[in-house]
Amino acid sequence: QVDLVESGGGSVEAGGSLRLSCGASDITYFCMAWFRQAPGKEREGVASVDNKGRRDYADSVKGRSTIWRDNAKKILFLEITSLKPEDTATYYCAAVHGGPVVGSEVTCPVGYSGMDYWGKGTLVTISS
Repeated sequence: QVDLVESGGGSVEAGGSLRLSCGASDITYFCMAWFRQAPGKEREGVASVDNKGRRDYADSVKGRSTIWRDNAKKILFLEITSLKPEDTATYYCAAVHGGPVVGSEVTCPVGYSGMDYWGKGTLVTISS
């Protein structure tokens, strides 16, 4: 059984920062990612990272967020700064052993729809 457990959510004032963590039972996934879903909106990709550390970010968080993984501790992280009320959402950790092939390379694009494993989410609320 694969387990992904998010933590670090809560209430933060706009302009602040937060760090989310995702503990994984198996860190051998090729591609790990963060998604979020705001009330009344569709789930969207936030950031992704492959097992070589190559990262991809959604335009909405690019330049103010960082995703990384600690393979030794089996943890995926997401840090977002300059938080905005529109960052309010439930944030989900996701993982997959593969990824879409582009040319001859397996990739890990943000928002990849083929993620196989999901956490239950952690709520982030940004107050203005």
